[in-house]
Amino acid sequence: MAVTFRATVDVRLDDVDVNGPIRGPALLAYADHARWACLRAAGLSPSDLRTRRIGPVNLETTVSFRRELLPGERVEITCEFEYGPGRTSRVHQELRTPDGTLIAEVSGVSGLLDPDRRRLLENPADHWRALAPNPKPLGL
Repeated sequence: MAVTFRATVDVRLDDVDVNGPIRGPALLAYADHARWACLRAAGLSPSDLRTRRIGPVNLETTVSFRRELLPGERVEITCEFEYGPGRTSRVHQELRTPDGTLIAEVSGVSGLLDPDRRRLLENPADHWRALAPNPKPLGL
């Protein structure tokens, strides 16, 4: 059974475009915020990763918009990770209002970068298990 991590964000006025609904880049920032919150819940910080010479990288992101999100609304962002063999993993995210209305879906392909060699590491799940004091939020 997959573990789903959840983070909540309040929509700010500067997150909307001239027509009123949320800007695409703001929605992507919410998804990114939730993934970093998930890493924090797993016991990791950006400085921990820099010290260990490892860094998560986004290789592909797909967004499907379903409904407008307006200033003052609250949105819950989920993170559900999928690992397989190789150098990449997937993350599936949903953004929903408190009543459960689906705002958007974000799907991504990511990897873990060795910044010295400039190469993706094999088997990201193995690295997350070894690095994270609490790997459960990462689905491990």
